[in-house]
Amino acid sequence: MAELVRRQHVDAYVGYHAFGLQESDDADLPVPFPDDFDFDVFLSAHPGRLDITSGGHTHTAAVSVEVWDGRPPEQDLADWDEQAEADFESTSGEVAAWSMHTGRNDDLITLADSGGSWRVRVSCVGRAAAAALSEGEGTGLGVERYLVQFWPAQP
Repeated sequence: MAELVRRQHVDAYVGYHAFGLQESDDADLPVPFPDDFDFDVFLSAHPGRLDITSGGHTHTAAVSVEVWDGRPPEQDLADWDEQAEADFESTSGEVAAWSMHTGRNDDLITLADSGGSWRVRVSCVGRAAAAALSEGEGTGLGVERYLVQFWPAQP
């Protein structure tokens, strides 16, 4: 059974219904955030990058990131508005959140001491509330919540 290695919390500054998680050592990425962002998909992947669409236009989403030593237990889909999985490559073992509005977040997410291949599951709840808030009074904090789970990819 897989064990939880680390848990971190970061705020993701959502702009234009989007944010991303990108390899911290991003100088050599072929498609840096936000180039080629696909707004029609909840989760899409580029080399060293994960693009995530949000229910709201402009707000701060609460993101809990978990790193596991193996595939984490399955989540009950009824608990989430959206859920998807993708592959992710990291050269440094660290990831940064990115916003369409503010660019790179200063907080780093630590996956490991060095690079590697990962599988990731992204789950989200609060999309309708974030959308309603965007249409009404504007921005919000933590209305939309994400759980991002990383585990080593199997060879």
